[in-house]
Amino acid sequence: MVTCDECNGWLNPALAVDAAVQRGEEILLIQRKFPPMAGYWALPGGFVERDEDPLIAVLRELEEETGLIGTNPELLMVMGDPKRDPRKHIVSVVYAVTVNEGEPNAGDDAADARFWPLQEVLAGAVPLAGDHMQIIKNWFNQ
Repeated sequence: MVTCDECNGWLNPALAVDAAVQRGEEILLIQRKFPPMAGYWALPGGFVERDEDPLIAVLRELEEETGLIGTNPELLMVMGDPKRDPRKHIVSVVYAVTVNEGEPNAGDDAADARFWPLQEVLAGAVPLAGDHMQIIKNWFNQ
């Protein structure tokens, strides 16, 4: 095993969460404001903070990036390919989340936030970041 001289610990992957939100025939995506993959679209999400439960993190990230209040997070999948993110090995826990009736407003590190027609996304009409197309395909058994 490789250890980290800087942190006196193991070089573990980072933990992230993603919110999978569906409203009718549409899904919620945010446009990344910062690198990597600035301008590409992704499920709302981000890193789990120290001492934070991933169930809380997914609702926090959803609200920070879209202004929508989420409830009832349910585990959908875990994405852990070491090459899924160019920054480092990041494991993402993906949750299906229910949201309130409001419209999304981009916040935090999102340049835009909106609901996209699922068929348009699956057809490749929306440039998606990283492995988010695979997440969406897994979500809808495509």
